[in-house]
Formats: sequence, C-alpha cells, structure tokens
Amino acid sequence: MNSEKVEHLIRHEFNNAQVYVEGTGANYNVTVVSDYFEGMKPVQKQQAVYRALQESISSGAIHAVNIRTFTVAQWESSV
Repeated sequence: MNSEKVEHLIRHEFNNAQVYVEGTGANYNVTVVSDYFEGMKPVQKQQAVYRALQESISSGAIHAVNIRTFTVAQWESSV
C-alpha cells in the first residue's frame, strides 16, 4: 500500500473531496475535506472514511490510520 492508493480509495468514496494523505507502509495520516460531512457527528465522519478503507484495513495493508475530517467551511476557517 502507498499514499497514492489510500488517496484513490478515499476519492472513490467521496466525490469532489479534497484528500491529503501522508505516510508509508501501513501507517497513514489522512485529511478529508468534503461537504458530505455537513451535519454529521465526529464519529460518523470517522466511520464514513473507515468504510472507504475497510477492505485494506481488514487485509492488513493498512495497519494504522489517523483521520481528520472537515466540511469545506470548517477547512476554510482553519487555514
């Protein structure tokens, strides 16, 4: 697994999202910016991203992932 593959898996699940992935091997830091998250609780946002990566996590290709999620408005106000 590499960061480009992780990014591809997330982009496939979240159309028009900004996706930033750092890491190598089986450990990644992921940031996803999407209006899909509007109105969701933090745990729901995390679960949505985990769903996109579930197969790779189950297979062991991804061992650890740190996920940060933002709506577009939250992202713009944090930058």
